[in-house]
Amino acid sequence: MVKNVVLTAAEEKLAGILWRAAPLTSPELVALADTELGWKKSTTYTVLKKLCDKGVFQNDNAVVTVTLTREELAARQSRRFVEDTFGGSLPRFITSFFGGKKLTPEQADELRQLIEEHEGGGGLG
Repeated sequence: MVKNVVLTAAEEKLAGILWRAAPLTSPELVALADTELGWKKSTTYTVLKKLCDKGVFQNDNAVVTVTLTREELAARQSRRFVEDTFGGSLPRFITSFFGGKKLTPEQADELRQLIEEHEGGGGLG
């Protein structure tokens, strides 16, 4: 099962800075959060701790690094959505997503290529 990671609005704001600037030191992060978000040091450290507890970032010896990239987080959230909403069925999700709309030839080609690249993987991961 995919671990469900949901970020609050505040966590998303700080994560955006971190994904762009990491690795960086905690004092550098505090300065960026102050400049870009108007946050105090205590707010930055509180939100950073929550992000680290969720496994998105790591703060080791005052150096903050990325544990989970923005793309990896989006992939986890997408897989979780398909699992929760469509019982893990990618075909059911795709059918719902298109809702009777027709694919363009380019979209159909891209989907065929994706299927060929991932064929035999045994599910969503």
